[in-house]
Amino acid sequence: MSEEFKVEIVNPEKSFLSKENATEVVLPAFEGEMGILKDHISIISFLKPGIIKVYSKSEENKYFVEDGIVEFRDNNLSILTSSIYNVSDLDRNKIDQIVKEAEKESNEDNVDDQKRYLIDQKIEVLKSLQLS
Repeated sequence: MSEEFKVEIVNPEKSFLSKENATEVVLPAFEGEMGILKDHISIISFLKPGIIKVYSKSEENKYFVEDGIVEFRDNNLSILTSSIYNVSDLDRNKIDQIVKEAEKESNEDNVDDQKRYLIDQKIEVLKSLQLS
């Protein structure tokens, strides 16, 4: 019996990823890191800034996501996000640029605590990528 399921990641520009043979996906949900396997219960959740890990039998792909909504139903995982990057495409300069923009946004006077938390989470994840 196959342990694979379908994953689709969509951002405003395009369908970012469509994969029929995922065996596991790890998501940075607000509730904590969440692992999805075939036949997981149906779920809808929100993403916080972090790394989405998509596993198949032959490979592992990592994507940095800033936000999003996740739905898993009938062995189909749908992720809608406004901003996503393939971690392998992020170089030090791009990470530095995103971190500087986030730090500038965090220092603005009109940022509430929830938004500051999300910005700080984004900065922490990006800095951890620099160390890898």
